[in-house]
Amino acid sequence: MSKKGEMVMIPFAVFAIAAAVTVYAAVKLSVYADVISERTSLGGMMVGVLLLAGATSLPEVTTSTTAIIVGSPDIAVGNVLGSNLFNLLILAVFDVVYRRRKLLAQIHSGHQLNAVAGLGLMGLVLVTILVPTGVSVFGVGIETAALVLFYGLAMREMSAHERAVPEVAAAAEEDSAAAEFQGQNVTLRKAKRGFAISAAVIFASGSLLTVSGERIALITGIDASFVGSFLIAAATSLPEVVTVLVALRLANYNMAVGNILGSNVFNMLILVLADILFRSGPILAAVSPAIAVTALFAIMLNLIVIAHLLYARYSDRSRLYVVPSIVLIVVYFVATYVIF
Repeated sequence: MSKKGEMVMIPFAVFAIAAAVTVYAAVKLSVYADVISERTSLGGMMVGVLLLAGATSLPEVTTSTTAIIVGSPDIAVGNVLGSNLFNLLILAVFDVVYRRRKLLAQIHSGHQLNAVAGLGLMGLVLVTILVPTGVSVFGVGIETAALVLFYGLAMREMSAHERAVPEVAAAAEEDSAAAEFQGQNVTLRKAKRGFAISAAVIFASGSLLTVSGERIALITGIDASFVGSFLIAAATSLPEVVTVLVALRLANYNMAVGNILGSNVFNMLILVLADILFRSGPILAAVSPAIAVTALFAIMLNLIVIAHLLYARYSDRSRLYVVPSIVLIVVYFVATYVIF
């Protein structure tokens, strides 16, 4: 292979290595999170919504901030919205694979508030992209303050709801992998330390994903909005894939679902950071119109999830349980085609 060919392959190799490191760290992260949920008062839902969601969203943080530094607001915003799309795909796929367990019928009712919060935040982002107010303070859009306020209120309501309605442990049995891990008798102190180290590794790998993804976009000629919405978004959502899988194997369904829906809510805060770093005015007013299409599809998928949560909780038609997740998967691939 020529030197030019070797130089071309370097970004792909870096991207693959960074993704692999992220996945490994996510495995460690999820098992330590399970210990924390079992041995503290937080419970599976809030550990998933707050701790695990925040930690597994760290690649999105570094990806979007690095994209701002290299001058690509489309990748910064597209990464966040695309990650939300991919996260809901993850939930739907696992729901289909584990359909006999009926995951969404066994989780805390507070997850409905979580999904509604994500819907509201994405709706605000879509409206801002389509009809920017043009009002900013020190170069930051007023919508940023609205996102922060909405997030704070949502977290307060979910925390209050979990205290009022205690969690019920899943009835499913843990598999051998979960039993083996729990047999190691990990202390809470060790779990907290391991969680922090794993989160730091995931945080570092996010920058490599962004830089190499940007380079891949230049080499292949693929539009930056598509790269941000799907290629990088899928890679930075790898922690969610791994943590959900491990949580399911540990029969911690609340942590699994809370991680996905919580990540989607937390991701909206990344736009706040991106807006602060972007010095050319409100970031949502500077992105490509294609990003609005990504936001619209993210809202559609979120509506399907909310409908599925309600259906799973209140319907007795078990044969049709998995239909909403199948619809979500189909819509996701339609979105991929439309945006590409």
